[in-house]
Amino acid sequence: MAQQNPDARPDLAALMVPLGRSLIRAELPLLEAHGLSMWAYAVLTALKDNEASSQASLASSIGADRTRIIAVLDDLQDRKLINRQPDPTDRRSNLLSLTAGGRKTVTAVQKAIRENERRILAGVSPADRVVFFRVLSHLAGLDDSEIGPSR
Repeated sequence: MAQQNPDARPDLAALMVPLGRSLIRAELPLLEAHGLSMWAYAVLTALKDNEASSQASLASSIGADRTRIIAVLDDLQDRKLINRQPDPTDRRSNLLSLTAGGRKTVTAVQKAIRENERRILAGVSPADRVVFFRVLSHLAGLDDSEIGPSR
């Protein structure tokens, strides 16, 4: 069997950017069915993994400006999907956490997304899926300094 030239493939960004856009488009109707925007989903997902997060650390973890997510947080709080309480160690800061309704909502959305992902990946062997997600998780965990060009 002839060995393939590794340089004959598209670069990572050329593969991932269009895929990312397509996946976001596929997720939007699933989010909308639960009354969520992409930012609201990002907030709920981050809080599911990290209860009692400050607004500043939450914004940083989802790549949003602190002021950009205030309206999203207000909406989620009004809908009783999150709690916002003063931080006992810093009265200038609020701690955010999911309510039972928020946890139920994010779990339902994630289930719908996983079902769609299973459909998308149906033609990929289970072993290749494991490797794919391991590599993707590794890449997603890299700092920007590790991704940028070496100097």
